[in-house]
Amino acid sequence: MASAFERITCVQGDITRERVDAIVNAANEALRGGAGVDGAIHAAAGPELLAACLELHPGGCPTGEARLTPGFRLAARHVIHTVGPVWRGGTQGEERLLAACYGAALDLAAEHGLTTLAFPAISCGVYGYPHERAAPVALSALGRGLVRRPSIEAVRVVLFGPQLFALFRNVHASMSAQGA
Repeated sequence: MASAFERITCVQGDITRERVDAIVNAANEALRGGAGVDGAIHAAAGPELLAACLELHPGGCPTGEARLTPGFRLAARHVIHTVGPVWRGGTQGEERLLAACYGAALDLAAEHGLTTLAFPAISCGVYGYPHERAAPVALSALGRGLVRRPSIEAVRVVLFGPQLFALFRNVHASMSAQGA
């Protein structure tokens, strides 16, 4: 079996086109769609996604937790919605909450027998998490999570822009070389 970091690949692209068991949505707490990756996923999945989100849980989804819906019109069979922290200077538990998002999504995937996943850079858009701080948190959390969940075969971190992709790719290469 491949090591945890060998099961993680960083790619530049459009997460809504990923052919995986589930794509992870950087959602808002109300699960009502929004800007950035959340808006793109809702637009690509169609209005059924919003209806499913509204039926999930009356209170939405708290930061650091995850919820599962069908993928509807997406290439992915499912969407795992997780709510990342809004950056408030790093003193409000943002790192712990960001790591919890990745762990909660992996837990939910394993619970439902999902083996291939695509993640965005959670909280790196309108939530303002500094990219250079988010990349090591995200990749470490994924690496730790995959060690505990051997049933998950592959994780793709799908990054929209070239700078974010280069940053994640470099952090991933460094962590892989260190055997993190």
